[in-house]
Amino acid sequence: MKRYNINLEGKNIAITGAAGAICGQFAIELAKVGAKVALLDINLEKAQEVADQINANGGFARAYYANVLSRESLDECYEKVIADFGYINLLINGAGGNHPSATTDKEYYEKGDILDETVKSFFELPDAPIRKIFDLNFTSILLTTQAFAKGMVESGGNVINISSMNAYRPLTKIPAYSAAKSAVSNFTQWLAVHFAGVGIRVNGIAPGFFVGNQNRGLLYNDKGELTPRSHKIISHTPLGRFGELDELIGTLLWLCDDEFSGFVTGIVVPVDGGFSAYSGV
Repeated sequence: MKRYNINLEGKNIAITGAAGAICGQFAIELAKVGAKVALLDINLEKAQEVADQINANGGFARAYYANVLSRESLDECYEKVIADFGYINLLINGAGGNHPSATTDKEYYEKGDILDETVKSFFELPDAPIRKIFDLNFTSILLTTQAFAKGMVESGGNVINISSMNAYRPLTKIPAYSAAKSAVSNFTQWLAVHFAGVGIRVNGIAPGFFVGNQNRGLLYNDKGELTPRSHKIISHTPLGRFGELDELIGTLLWLCDDEFSGFVTGIVVPVDGGFSAYSGV
């Protein structure tokens, strides 16, 4: 029987959101198996810290400033990356996030909330943050893929988008983020079909509930205890806990390796401890 070993030597990978907890860890693990990694983020200092860690451990990484909401910024970044790497044949679209200003105070609307100045209901959600969240999570992927996949159309490549469990089951209180991640999953399928004829595979990963920099304050209180919302999440996760970042790596490596997943395109893989399968009863 054939035995497989992950070896991504010859893969030049660009990762957006590389200063974040998840994509920073992705970069570190990809470098360990031979990939050269371009770390893209608006927080260049933090991305450089990740690159320094990779290089100190014998890998190859470079950090670049990129505003994923600006095609001009992405095009400029692409030219710099190509000058350093020669080519990019794998793109991971990991930039994204939510913001409290686009979050309702309550899970369920109650009569009179619209008249209560102390309650931010659905009707009080401001339009600017909603647009920003949608752009950050969805439009950024479209723009980044336009900038970086143009170098793949002649020789093939691979695009991996980071969706979310919210795309399967929208969470209460965060309508903009849930809708945007649903768009990411849909767009992943669209891109997979659109690029199939030129050898570009497009897939996604939909993490369940992992503790990161952005959501730590929502999942734990000041005493380090689980919040009521966390208890709800874990009670609806059959494996009964939050995920560890390392538990995303196997799915990532599988999708990156053409020998393992060369006939896989147009899917979004949930890594969620069973959350998406559980109806609550």
